[in-house]
Amino acid sequence: MKASVLLLIFATTFTVNAIRHDPPLIARHAGLVRRSPTTSKRALSKRCQPRVNHDGPPADTHQFSGGGEVIDVQSNCGDPGATAETTATSGPNGKLDWLNCGIESGGWQPPYIQISDLKVKSMWEAVESGNSPFQPCRPFLHLFEVYGGQFGIPPIVLASFALQESSCRPDTVGGGGEQGLMQITRDKCGGAPGGNCRDPDFNIRTGAKFFADLLGSNGGDVLLSIGRYNGWTRGLTIGKATAARWSSCCRCQNNLDYLHQFLNGWLQNIDAYNQNRRLGRYFNLDACN
Repeated sequence: MKASVLLLIFATTFTVNAIRHDPPLIARHAGLVRRSPTTSKRALSKRCQPRVNHDGPPADTHQFSGGGEVIDVQSNCGDPGATAETTATSGPNGKLDWLNCGIESGGWQPPYIQISDLKVKSMWEAVESGNSPFQPCRPFLHLFEVYGGQFGIPPIVLASFALQESSCRPDTVGGGGEQGLMQITRDKCGGAPGGNCRDPDFNIRTGAKFFADLLGSNGGDVLLSIGRYNGWTRGLTIGKATAARWSSCCRCQNNLDYLHQFLNGWLQNIDAYNQNRRLGRYFNLDACN
């Protein structure tokens, strides 16, 4: 009888102690559940900047875009003629004629634009917005984010180069041997892992560094640098741009609508090649079809 009583007391004491020890653990988890999302993000942003998120958008998705809906810069090319909505020949980063300043007269003399002047969409918001042209780039978004942050370039600019140059296909090889997503030239392939210049990480990092170096050598002139990435040079004329039309490499022409398509198409999450909403006026590459 005494043994039964002692056993009952022991069991009761063990149960009470277990109940007393469980609530603090539950409370800790409950506290995490109750913590507001805003507070959590704010705390994380203070502890973890700069933060690279491989699964979703970074906290500072608009860090590269200045205020206002349209570009506002002074230049010798007159008023940018920017429009909040992209049209066939204008958009948030200026009208086509302004971007192509001088190309129909003495030669291209691009207005000076800095990275901070550009109007760009958030890359992650763009790809999550439905029928985004950046869907093929989705597997590589974290790399555009990593190297965009490293070199001070909006990630959507890097993704736009890849979309423009290779349709975001890492196995692409150009007519001149250009490699991978960013279509980098063979001379930039030194140090590629296993000699594979098309490795996405190496390819995007190399393309981002090349563009950052262009920006540096051009005094931060982003329009000149974007043009040079695609073969444009200061002083380019329509005659020079279209000279290859009558050669064996028709597509070696400079696309005269390129700047408008890049800045007011891709950077605004708009498919610049959509046949139902064509951006541009020259369409000089149509002769190569």
